[in-house]
Amino acid sequence: MMIRTSLSLTRNHIRLQRSASAAKRLMSQSSSRGKPIDPKTAKTSAGTGRPANSAGEEFSRHRGPVSWAAFGLIAVASASAVGYFQVERERRLERAMGKVVSTGKPAIGGPWSLIDLDGNLVTNKTFEGKWLLLYFGFARCPDICPSEMLKVGRVMDMLKEEYPNLAQKIQPVFVSVDPARDSLKALREYGKDFHPSYVFLTGSPEQVQQMAKKYRVYVSKADETEDGDYLVDHSIVVYFHDDTGDLADCFTQSMRPKDVVEKVIERMTFIPTY
Repeated sequence: MMIRTSLSLTRNHIRLQRSASAAKRLMSQSSSRGKPIDPKTAKTSAGTGRPANSAGEEFSRHRGPVSWAAFGLIAVASASAVGYFQVERERRLERAMGKVVSTGKPAIGGPWSLIDLDGNLVTNKTFEGKWLLLYFGFARCPDICPSEMLKVGRVMDMLKEEYPNLAQKIQPVFVSVDPARDSLKALREYGKDFHPSYVFLTGSPEQVQQMAKKYRVYVSKADETEDGDYLVDHSIVVYFHDDTGDLADCFTQSMRPKDVVEKVIERMTFIPTY
């Protein structure tokens, strides 16, 4: 009995010694490494070493990588760049169009024949060596035709005053698109209200129609009344031909006399480079 008791005490003593030794080892390891490890600052599995709820993460969660102000600056810069390239593209296109008009030969115009106020036959060959300001209209036009013809007359006066050598090379021509009513007598009376350098032309409906087609002039009756009176809708363009008969430019209704004069001078003094 005493032997069993002694063995039991011995085993307990050994266990206590082992426990004490283990406790000493743990204490020595803790003192050699410094402070105990704080789980809040422990290295994460991703290897960042950053706490889960750090101040940086809070900032990025509420604000994001790019602010609204930055987006606004980017939008303004983008719009400015687009606007610049659009303007530059239009400038290049205008320069290109100017070169085409100056050197090309658009498919507008061609051979034609009409009669003047004295009943003489007039063709496109009649005006070779002259620059033409050619306008299509009709004598009973209430407003647009007189306005455009007065504008051409003003152009002639401005050129005669400032560039007389150029003015004497230019011939204004009016072509009636209403031959059924614009007789020679009617055109002669109509012409008294406009610049004296004008040449008035008319012809048969077929001749006028053929010439209008070659110049791509739109012509159509409008507002016809029961008694047969009517207006004529037509293109409002002044065609400018050079002294060889080729089309040099076209002047629209919106252009002022000053604008037309500048274009006329530009075309007549243009020197092509080959």
